[in-house]
Amino acid sequence: MEQFLEILSPHFLLRNAFYAGLIVGLVCPQVGLFFVLRRMVLLGIALPQISNAGIAFAFLLHTLGLHFFYHTESDKAMALTGSIVFTFIAIFVLAILARKQKAFTEYRIGFAYALAGAASILFVSWNPCGKAEVLSMLKGEIISIPDIYVWSMLTIYGAIFILLIGFHRNFILVSYDHDMAITIGKNVLLWDILLYLIIGIVISFGVMTVGPLVIFGFLLIPTIAARIVTRGILLLCIVSSAIGVIAALVGFYISFRFDLPTGPTDVILLCVILVILYIGKIFFRLKR
Repeated sequence: MEQFLEILSPHFLLRNAFYAGLIVGLVCPQVGLFFVLRRMVLLGIALPQISNAGIAFAFLLHTLGLHFFYHTESDKAMALTGSIVFTFIAIFVLAILARKQKAFTEYRIGFAYALAGAASILFVSWNPCGKAEVLSMLKGEIISIPDIYVWSMLTIYGAIFILLIGFHRNFILVSYDHDMAITIGKNVLLWDILLYLIIGIVISFGVMTVGPLVIFGFLLIPTIAARIVTRGILLLCIVSSAIGVIAALVGFYISFRFDLPTGPTDVILLCVILVILYIGKIFFRLKR
């Protein structure tokens, strides 16, 4: 109990990691909801890996003396730019191809995932120096998050959360019933582009801050778990974020208490919650 109270203290040494986990746990499930509604869960796996490749590529360029911004040599700015560029290119290329066939085809997403994974490894292996720092960035060392990243995450993710809540009906309609949205006069293309921009920003900045594994886990697993025990979109949104926040809170405590890596601990805990809910639902059905 004393350790838990220590974590909640504003003077806690690792408070940035704790706050970042809570922000990700609250916001990412709201974005992941649209992966589930649009039946593009595989894309939620591929995009963090593609963002990963962008970070590795940016670090490679930085090491070779090539910079996106010549007025600064910040490797962090380079990595974030690479993450954003790779993610947005992938989203819009796949989206354009998907509009022609009315769906995201799995083989294209699988191809993008395999290509990004292989490219990430090659970019890191080609990096003549700083390999340890690159690998640390790709793993997403949550413990080492600086203040500026926490405030940036709070600002960016907070704005996205407000945007998703404010235009919730439109995003849900366009994602759940595309044809109905067109029939009642919604600008489907505009809302699709806005949603893809949100997805790109959340994944790019999230992978840069906490790593691809954590982002993937909090994007998809809370929503999938919430679907097991809820009916209706509103309740699904509330329960999925609640699962995300609880997993981030408890996962951080477990990792702090037993000296475990925070990111993988959070994801394992999310999987445990999903399995418990699934088994509980099966027992509930057998008793009826």
